[in-house]
Amino acid sequence: MPNVDLILTLTGGLAAALVFGYLMNRLKVSAIAGYLIAGIVVGPLTPGFIANRELASQMADIGIILLMFGVGLQFNFKKLAGVTRLVVPGALLQSLITTVLGTWVAVSFGLSLKAGVVYGLALSVASTVAMIRVFSDARRLHTPAGNRATGWLVMEDLFMVFVMILLPAVLGEGQRSASDLIRVTGFAVLKIVVVIAAAFLFGGRVIPWILRHVAATRSRELFTLTILVTALGIAVGASVLFGISMALGALMAGMVVGRSDFSLRAATEALPMRDAFSVLFFVSVGMLFDPTRLFDTPAFGLATLVLVLFGKPLVAGILMMILGCPTRNALTLALALAQIGEFSFILAGVGSRLGLLDPGTGNLLVVASILSLILNPFLLRLADPVETWLARHPRLWRRLNRIEGSVEEAESDRDVGGGTADRRRAVLVGYGPIGRTLADLLREHTIETTVIEMNHDTIQRLKARSITVVYGDASHAEVLKAAGTHQAGTLILSAPGIPTAADIIRQARAMNPKIRILVNTSYLSECPVLETAGADEVFSGEAEVASAMCVSVLRRLGVKPDEIHRVGDRIRTALDTSCAK
Repeated sequence: MPNVDLILTLTGGLAAALVFGYLMNRLKVSAIAGYLIAGIVVGPLTPGFIANRELASQMADIGIILLMFGVGLQFNFKKLAGVTRLVVPGALLQSLITTVLGTWVAVSFGLSLKAGVVYGLALSVASTVAMIRVFSDARRLHTPAGNRATGWLVMEDLFMVFVMILLPAVLGEGQRSASDLIRVTGFAVLKIVVVIAAAFLFGGRVIPWILRHVAATRSRELFTLTILVTALGIAVGASVLFGISMALGALMAGMVVGRSDFSLRAATEALPMRDAFSVLFFVSVGMLFDPTRLFDTPAFGLATLVLVLFGKPLVAGILMMILGCPTRNALTLALALAQIGEFSFILAGVGSRLGLLDPGTGNLLVVASILSLILNPFLLRLADPVETWLARHPRLWRRLNRIEGSVEEAESDRDVGGGTADRRRAVLVGYGPIGRTLADLLREHTIETTVIEMNHDTIQRLKARSITVVYGDASHAEVLKAAGTHQAGTLILSAPGIPTAADIIRQARAMNPKIRILVNTSYLSECPVLETAGADEVFSGEAEVASAMCVSVLRRLGVKPDEIHRVGDRIRTALDTSCAK
């Protein structure tokens, strides 16, 4: 018999999330706020349909694991190396200072020092999902500010994972001496080091080996299953064997896979279900909200909101400018941090299990998260007006510039994904006989070429030849962007019969309207569909074969070469009319 309660909870929770997430999206607000509101609506503390919060929470645990696995996949050491000097001290200092301020606020309203520390930590960390979404919607994800934001988020997340391991030891029941705290902290750090070493030394060899053999089967289902088993298996194994959080285990698993050739495919193909389970996480958090207690401590709630919306951004902005970040980028990043999200609730859950935070305090965090996520996109739009206002006050502007120093030159805040076209760059989908020939020709003419390929053995050969290659399915926008389609002058689909060719063309055209798209297809009947999708030129195998066969017949009959050439062109043109523009 099916579990009716489970099905109702899953259906009701996701349906409410869909409705309110859509409404928030239409209002240009993070959909996460809609998911939290959906949890309030289907929760036990509001009238109407009531979902099973325990079941929702259990499914949300999977969402946390997959969410942290996704964070690990995005942890690119090379990409973040250029901003490490700014984001590492900046993120850590901002987290510590905001934690101190949050602790002071909480203690001022009657919480114990231990509870205040947990509360302050929950206010210090921004939502990774929300910030990435806001930067993407504002077309600033690939700007200097966006790159720093990515690094900042990763450092915050890593710091919070470390904190979650230490919290039970440091803030647990009973009084501990300084030596006990040092011993417990040292043991916790040792466990983290052992897990990281095991993940990168053992998993760094075994997991890519397994993924390589699974990928060779060309089965998308098996690859997806392998990624799920990897994420869940390492997370559970880390918890059972080492007694650390599943979140850290999942993060390590993501970092291991992220260092392999399979990171992009794992992110684009194997984690769609992550979004669904992550939605359930926010829904389950919303179900904790008790509207009857909304006005129990209005001053405490207002102080919390002021700290999140103004205190934290102010701290982050000052730190970034002191560290040498340009004023505009510092403003953008600081305003984007004016929200709290998933890690805040995870930390609140840890505090609740330790008996430090009561439901009323958790209620304040839910309210602060909903309001800050709703207001955050609007706050981010203030970066330009604030910069303009500062520029009108020369004395203040010069003082800020002196704070920044001359570490960096002014940088453009324009999204590099805005549809520019570089004629000296090309993206080539497929590396068969035609693709190989085209790649060699393009390289001979000094055109920077990136190949998108699904065969892992071919990828290794390309890397051996120092040819830039991206492993993944070109029908995914993330893969096209990773290959540089948003900046390339030409996109070539060299392999005939690609089932998703029309989808690839549409996504590339939307990403870069100026790009020239050339497509190889087997059949003339496919030409109209590909042209409608946005292809500039479509080359049909049927037309080329017909022309080649006619040329062969005429040559055997002794027809002059000039005449053969004219006939071949005429046949090719006649058959290829629907493909020519």
